[in-house]
Amino acid sequence: MKPMTRTLSTWMALMVGMVVAQSSLARDLPDFTELVEEAAPGVVNISTTRVTEGYSTPFGNFGGQEIPDIFRHFFGDRFPVPPGGGGGGHTEERQSLGSGFVIDADGYIMTNAHVVEGADEIMVRLNDRRDLKAELVGADEKTDVAVLKVDASDLPTLSLGDSDDLKVGEWVAAIGSPFGFDHSVTAGIISAINRTLPRDAYVPFIQTDVAINPGNSGGPLFNLDGEVIGINSQIFTRSGGFMGLSFAIPINVAMDIADQLRSEGHVTRGWLGVMIQPVSKDLAESFGMERPEGALIADVDPDGPAARDGLEAGDIVLEVDGEAVERSSSLPRLIGRVAPDSEVELSVLRGGDRQTLTVTVGDWPEALAGGSGESSGSASPARLGIAVQALTEAELGKYGIDAGVRVSDVDPRGVAAASGIRPGDIIVSVDQTPVESGRQLSQLVRELPADRAVPVRLYRDGRSLFVALRLADD
Repeated sequence: MKPMTRTLSTWMALMVGMVVAQSSLARDLPDFTELVEEAAPGVVNISTTRVTEGYSTPFGNFGGQEIPDIFRHFFGDRFPVPPGGGGGGHTEERQSLGSGFVIDADGYIMTNAHVVEGADEIMVRLNDRRDLKAELVGADEKTDVAVLKVDASDLPTLSLGDSDDLKVGEWVAAIGSPFGFDHSVTAGIISAINRTLPRDAYVPFIQTDVAINPGNSGGPLFNLDGEVIGINSQIFTRSGGFMGLSFAIPINVAMDIADQLRSEGHVTRGWLGVMIQPVSKDLAESFGMERPEGALIADVDPDGPAARDGLEAGDIVLEVDGEAVERSSSLPRLIGRVAPDSEVELSVLRGGDRQTLTVTVGDWPEALAGGSGESSGSASPARLGIAVQALTEAELGKYGIDAGVRVSDVDPRGVAAASGIRPGDIIVSVDQTPVESGRQLSQLVRELPADRAVPVRLYRDGRSLFVALRLADD
């Protein structure tokens, strides 16, 4: 009986140990119940209505002819007809759902700009089930931030955190209305910070794995202290649903925009007047850099702040007011948050030397323009595998450049093609030396080293860019 007693004792000890371990693990996991109880009253549901003009006609009554059955599969009981095409005009109401949260007890609410875009009517449902009509105070498409106002007072507001203090791996939670399900709570961790997305140059997004779905847009993202540290804005998906990649606008960025919208009704942001491109590994080598970093200035608007204060094409911006520009996508964000007519110190790499320039930034213009044209004359730098044509003075003036030759033909097996040079490109400079003619280009090419890449500045489709050119050993 003694062996059996020891066996039972051992099993009991193991079971007690497992229970203790599970209890310890449960204590280590975050508890969001208190956060939700305190924060939920400040989260709202937003619905919008947009009235659109449409045209349709009942099947079987289209020009006196029966409509084939296959069209019913796509259009249902009505067939769309353009104006004047025999159908009757009508209006359609389209509704969308989103989320938001109260930032001021006097009725100011923050959400995404895309949630209320084009809305003819905006309704806000509060936590106490009141439905209030909202007015759009202002919206900024570049950051996807909008501010609404409802006729109410003493609304529950949310505490705001500091999104500059976030760390990858910390727990976060979201409250919103996915698919219209009010006050749904999801949680996860911060996957990355300062994430740049295509077409969103002004927002350093917070990436999380918090489940976000249609209807969550505009809702708050909380830290464990119950503070709003972001606005849930978009997801990356191939299916239309959540796939583990969601992105939020940092609250510090959003509040700066909201303050401008409330005080001015619009947003101003700093502007340099330059075109930039990433610094690739080959370009970094061609400029004598140890590693790729910064933003390469491909072109400078002759009437912009950068040109006025000495910034040049070929400069690589490494810092803005002491903050490193790790990638080219960081520069628009860093400059955009500077108030127009304010000075910034830029640390730039020029000709292999690091120097500091002080630039007074301008106000972002509504539109920028470029141009194109024709040319005549010819030359043939065979070592590159291209043929080029000279440009007239009128063409140089039209393009806004002081020198250059047009590429008329490219050998697909040559080094120029391998570097990305195309027919129609204008070669403006090679290894920082302006190209005045085809003959000079031939001379420059003959003197180029074969053991390293050199930067070549091009003018293409109304904009400038650099490519790294590496010659093959002869």
